Amino acid sequence: MTLPSPDIDPRRLAMVAAVTPNCVVMLDDAGRIEWVNPGFERHTGYQLRDVRGSFPKDVLYGPDTDSETIRRINQKLSRAEVIEEEVLYYTKAGEPYWVHTYCVPIGREQGFIAILNNISDRKNSERGLRIAASMFDRSHEAILITDPANRILDANPAFSRITGYSRQEVLGLNPSILSSGRHSREYYRSMWQTIEKTDHWRGEIWNRRKNGDEYVELLSISRVHLEKPGQYYHVAAFSDVTALKNHAKELNRAANYDDLTGLPNRQLLEERLSTACCHADRQHRSVSVCYLDIDGFKSINETWGHSAGDYTLRTLAERLTLALRSGDTVARIGGDEFVLLLQGDGNHEPLYRRIMACIGEPLASGEQSFTLTASLGITRYPEDQSDAEGLIRHADQAMYSAKEKGRNQYHFFDPDLDKDRRNRRNQLMEISRALENQEFELFFQPQVRLCDFELLGFEALIRWNHPDKGLVSPRDFLSIVENSHLEVPLGQWILKEAIYQMNTWKQAGENLTISINISPAHLMDHSFTDYLESYLRSHPEIVPGQITLEVLESTALADTQRASNVLQRCQDLGLRVALDDFGTGFSSLTYLRTLPVDIIKIDQSFVRNMLEDANDHAIVESVIFLAQRFDHPVLAEGVETMEHARVLRQMGCSFVQGFGIARPMPATRVLGWAHDWQKRATSAKSKDLLEPAVYPGEGI
Repeated sequence: MTLPSPDIDPRRLAMVAAVTPNCVVMLDDAGRIEWVNPGFERHTGYQLRDVRGSFPKDVLYGPDTDSETIRRINQKLSRAEVIEEEVLYYTKAGEPYWVHTYCVPIGREQGFIAILNNISDRKNSERGLRIAASMFDRSHEAILITDPANRILDANPAFSRITGYSRQEVLGLNPSILSSGRHSREYYRSMWQTIEKTDHWRGEIWNRRKNGDEYVELLSISRVHLEKPGQYYHVAAFSDVTALKNHAKELNRAANYDDLTGLPNRQLLEERLSTACCHADRQHRSVSVCYLDIDGFKSINETWGHSAGDYTLRTLAERLTLALRSGDTVARIGGDEFVLLLQGDGNHEPLYRRIMACIGEPLASGEQSFTLTASLGITRYPEDQSDAEGLIRHADQAMYSAKEKGRNQYHFFDPDLDKDRRNRRNQLMEISRALENQEFELFFQPQVRLCDFELLGFEALIRWNHPDKGLVSPRDFLSIVENSHLEVPLGQWILKEAIYQMNTWKQAGENLTISINISPAHLMDHSFTDYLESYLRSHPEIVPGQITLEVLESTALADTQRASNVLQRCQDLGLRVALDDFGTGFSSLTYLRTLPVDIIKIDQSFVRNMLEDANDHAIVESVIFLAQRFDHPVLAEGVETMEHARVLRQMGCSFVQGFGIARPMPATRVLGWAHDWQKRATSAKSKDLLEPAVYPGEGI
């Protein structure tokens, strides 16, 4: 080692050690630190007083300092040899840093001088380069580097694996050698414009391998700028997503298309239908949805087997596709059911007929041939304002109507009729809840014998105590219940509640009869008489003769013999039967002759106007005459004044009922009214009771 000239002032040499940015460390002959320069203090965070007398290993080494390097340093120190190593040291704060260490002995047994140069930045850069090189070589994505002229400078192994081109084959070439020709010049021009603006582009491109096979790649291009202005490279990374695309296509087909026919399935149909409806709204046009079901398709599978059935469905799918216009859709949504989506305005009737005709063309199964028919249900948007699912459901409903009409025809869905059905369904749900919540109540209207004004009993009339609407008249809900699943349960409730009230009055000392209206469906229900018999048997305190069942004249229209048998059994149980609303039906004379009834009730529509209308007067008079000839007493409804009662008595009518006597009243008022009436009937003369007045306080 060349020493400084003796002529140089040692203080000047000391100044060099003090101002150099490198770390300078002086060690004694045992390897302990004697002195460090300010550069050491700045780099390590240790002051001279912290490290004087310490070995470097005690203050500079750390957990990741290489043990082999330490061994070499110690070995050379013991031999007083020059040391030159790259070592990982640690600051006082515990931060690692790399240094190039150059350590030389000073004479014999005078110690050592070590100069430490921080090389952390270089080491980190080298590590980054190694990582980048490893990534470049090991990446599963193809990586391509090009110069500003877009000439290939380098390509990694994955590029060769994906494209089939070796690195040497493509160096200096333009990446356009991979072009498949699928994309237009405008596509590539747009790509490069984006790179010019943003230094980046990402998208999918169809390219061609060396063997000619096309593939789709997910490509990302970045422009990498160097420190010198105008100097840049392009780094392209791409992966082959052909398998993923094919798999996605398979999944899409499985999710949206029918396996057997290749037609769209319900999911894709609903998507297209929603889109078609939105388009129709914008263009103020219409859309037809047709639900087609093959008539008797089940017999094909049973006769010729499922393979013949599958062949038939595929053939029909092809025919329907050919029958439609461009832009229309035919979908198979299950079994032998197809849905057709027809867009555009105009008359679709010829198209409907063409669809039916293509189904009717002969089909062959082996040596056998056969023909089929179909039932077609149609609904049109926007006349039908439902969503896609609702439109399909409504077309399905129309298809079933076509089947009910005889098959091999088409039928249109009626939105207004469907709205009425929905309203009725909602009303029935509300009535069902009312029955569960005990919102119904019976009112009672008295029936009086005209000859002596004796109170015969009361007719039970249902009312609905609606929580929002108040007291609802039966004419507002009984027509809804008619021919529904609630008709029998509601009738049974009326029957039990009326008999319960009759027994309550009996316990109070009043022997009053009760008249109960029985609907036709309730009376003709197979369980009616059994239920009635069981109820009477379980309540022996009930006197059957005090109960009158009022049945409508129309009850016997469907099956006169069965109606007669049911009524006869009711009479056998001891109950009385009244024929209600007599004169409004079609076979009144036949009913008088054949039905087992105890009393005839004249409909109030004749009685109410008989004083002003000669025709009604004649009808009432004729009914009373006929009833007398058949030995049936008569009760007239709708008696609104005492004048009505006087005229009816003159005609020979037996009993009356109406506002002229009393309005229907709640059960709590019945006994009080009955007591007042009986007192009047006993104490007053007959003419007093027929005065044309209604008692004060009557009515609802």
